[in-house]
Parts: sequence; C-alpha cells; structure tokens
Amino acid sequence: MAHWLYKSEPSVWSWDDQVKAGAKGTHWDGVRNHAAKLNLMAMKKGERGFFYHSNEGKEIVGIVEVISEAYPDPKDEKGVFVMVDLKAVKPLARPVSLEVIKTEPRLKEMALIKFSRLSVQPVTDAEWALVCEMGGIAP
Repeated sequence: MAHWLYKSEPSVWSWDDQVKAGAKGTHWDGVRNHAAKLNLMAMKKGERGFFYHSNEGKEIVGIVEVISEAYPDPKDEKGVFVMVDLKAVKPLARPVSLEVIKTEPRLKEMALIKFSRLSVQPVTDAEWALVCEMGGIAP
C-alpha cells in the first residue's frame, strides 16, 4: 500500500474539522495541480496519509485513510480534476514540524521538502515509518 501526505491550511480545513467529519469522512476537493491530480488518481481505498497543516503551523498532525477512490470533482467546470474521500484515523501523539523534518537527514528526499508547493504528495514506506516514530505512534 502507498502512503500520502495531504496539505491543508487550518483556517480553511483543519485536523479538528477532519475529525468532526467522523467515520463518513469528507471529500478532498479543490486540487488544481496535475501532479497532485495524478497522486489522487493513484490512491486506493484503505491507503493512509499524513494530514499536514500548511502555512499556519507547518506540521504533520494526524493520519487519514482513503475511504473512496478518485472521482470527478464537481466544482471543476472543465471536468479535468478529481477528488477522493478521507476519514481521520488518529492524531500523532506529537506533531512533527516541517522544521524538524528538514533537520532529519533520512528525510532529505521527502516530497514535503523537495516539492513544497505540491498539495497532495507520495510518502515512501521509510519516510512513513520514520515520521510515525517521530510523531510517537506505530506505523
């Protein structure tokens, strides 16, 4: 199974908002970048990802799970972009900040550092395990 990272500004959609959506989850829409779209299209039900607070906080705060694979984003008038549905799984015991990630040599190739503007990113198995450990949870 692949792992992912989803970025959201907390003032727009926060971890707390995701948790409040409950088991029914919510759609992850509004992605308008073709690389991020390809990532959404590659996702499979049951795969997990990090929930990252961007701009405000700049930290990984929780784990989400794909509960519905890619389908058309109805807000996209051209019909080019897709969305998936996600549910909150659990918070990290300790949020992992971008600053800390940047100081960890084993994470120097992480998409979060190399492609900082990409809103939906792949995470390798090794990165997943290390960030989970840094966040105080089991991978």
